[in-house]
Amino acid sequence: MKRYMIAFFLIMPVLCILCGCRNGGYAGNEPVKNRNIRIGISVNDVYDTFIVELCESMNARAREIEKETGDILLVDIVSAGGSQLAQNDQVNGFIDKGYDVVCVNLVDRTDATVIIDKARSADIPVVFFNREPVAEDLERWDKLFYVGANAEQSGLLQAEIVIDALSDSDRFRQVDRNDDGVIQFVILEGEIGHQDALIRTQISIEAIQQAGIPIERIGDEIANWNRDQAESKMASLIDEHPKEIEMVISNNDEMAIGALEAVKHRGEDQPLVVGVDGISDALELVQMKKMEGTVYNDAIGQAEKIIRLSYELATSGNPASVTGSAGSRSVYVDYRRIDYVNVQDFIRMQ
Repeated sequence: MKRYMIAFFLIMPVLCILCGCRNGGYAGNEPVKNRNIRIGISVNDVYDTFIVELCESMNARAREIEKETGDILLVDIVSAGGSQLAQNDQVNGFIDKGYDVVCVNLVDRTDATVIIDKARSADIPVVFFNREPVAEDLERWDKLFYVGANAEQSGLLQAEIVIDALSDSDRFRQVDRNDDGVIQFVILEGEIGHQDALIRTQISIEAIQQAGIPIERIGDEIANWNRDQAESKMASLIDEHPKEIEMVISNNDEMAIGALEAVKHRGEDQPLVVGVDGISDALELVQMKKMEGTVYNDAIGQAEKIIRLSYELATSGNPASVTGSAGSRSVYVDYRRIDYVNVQDFIRMQ
């Protein structure tokens, strides 16, 4: 998977250059009438399955818009490798080359100032996505937009999966292996300071407690959305709490899968596990009843909004057709619950 991710991002600029050569200039003695629209996209890192899926979907949506409109969308996707300084340089490069729109999956959601100032001075719109800038930054200019999903909704849906499972007395007894009437659980958080990680964690726990399910938090680790890190952190949690961990609430599927790998390698009984994103590996585990469920983070729907909004901004079109109203600059795509009952519907969507 990692080799594929790296290859994907390495070839993207080459594909864009080829598209530009094919469509720029003149065709014989006739000028090309189709508009060339350049969209620069900088992502935090390539080692995130959801982000890779989102980028693939953005590319696919760009091709669809080309067919619809006759315009040429040159989509240039680069990775910042987890460095905000590198991302600032990438965005500066897009702007210096006169790209029509810049889309940014921020490395540090609290540090968008350099990008905003550069884009504003060049009058180039910015569409932030997946990592929402702080509200004060987003309000600094009327050509700043955000496309993502509501983190609170994902936490509530995670909690709903847990509540429905543990409200069944037989299932509760199955999960409560030490038979103390309380479900001991651990949290795997995505990253320090990330709004989705913070909100998902808080909302899911509060909702489970409010439903009257007796739970006890015995561990919490940051695993940076990463499967390998989660496996290592989960192994440490198991060492600290052998035979005690009965449930894992993970901020994303990659970490949930890493936790299950650690459980398998340590010979532990399988805990109740929930994640977020709905990636293919997680769907298979839900189907096999190794994960209780996950929450679908709609990469296709978000990609549609990101690219359509970018197109409207680049062509002086109608951004409100994407945002929903003239005054709105944030677009949220709904999460959806996935469990054993409906997992086949999502597998068929792949």
